[in-house]
Amino acid sequence: MTMLIDTHAHLYHRRFQHDLSEVLTRAYTAGVTAMVLPAIDVSSIHAALGLCERESGLYAMAALHPSSTREASEEDFEAVRTFCDDSRIVAVGESGLDYYWDRSFDLVQQDVYRRHVRLAIEKNLPLILHVRAHRGHDEPHRDIVRILREERAQSQNPERLRGIFHCFTGPAWFADAAKELGFLIGIGGAITFKNGGVDALAASIPLEMMVLETDSPFLAPVPYRGKRNEPAYVRRVADKLALVKGVPVEEVERVTTDNAVHLFGLDI
Repeated sequence: MTMLIDTHAHLYHRRFQHDLSEVLTRAYTAGVTAMVLPAIDVSSIHAALGLCERESGLYAMAALHPSSTREASEEDFEAVRTFCDDSRIVAVGESGLDYYWDRSFDLVQQDVYRRHVRLAIEKNLPLILHVRAHRGHDEPHRDIVRILREERAQSQNPERLRGIFHCFTGPAWFADAAKELGFLIGIGGAITFKNGGVDALAASIPLEMMVLETDSPFLAPVPYRGKRNEPAYVRRVADKLALVKGVPVEEVERVTTDNAVHLFGLDI
């Protein structure tokens, strides 16, 4: 069995507090050899690093999720900066823009996101980006790309700017922007959703631009949709992507794993 990497799993979430060992065993059995844990706030970074100390195959990120930026302090961001010097931190993430729930602090989100971009360049770490809006609206996508372009143009080390557009659901032009900027596309459970459209979009994106993810405990793939997601289900994502691309699943596993290993600098 070829190994898989789940590039986005919130394993410190309370929904895993009673059976994480069993969750990890199922992941290893399914061929998942590495899982990368995104941060949402400072406490989650501590929690992720604690898991990395206790369990094999886990890696952590450091950042403030856009939804956390409204209440975040300068001390919180400085803590993120300090964590980025820890060898167990393999990315700045997840950062980005979320215009789904509350539009009252868009400018705060944009400012913190811009600071994350600069931090990723400074520390030479990949940047993992969250973007969310109501269906049919791409305003945060355009802001994500605009700010990336602005920061790349102003940076003295633009070649360091790289990362993942996490939880890709479109629009199609967003994948083109990722390619232009040197970012990868994170394909998760949404590719299995009927009438979601992600499968059609993924068909036209080169496999060399993709990594796999679950976003556990959220966005479980079919046939687990509506239930708790977990890293073992990344194999369902790989199977669906292979079907969509018309290639053997072993090729999906090999290419996406190589992409993740190279991006995060994983020692596996």
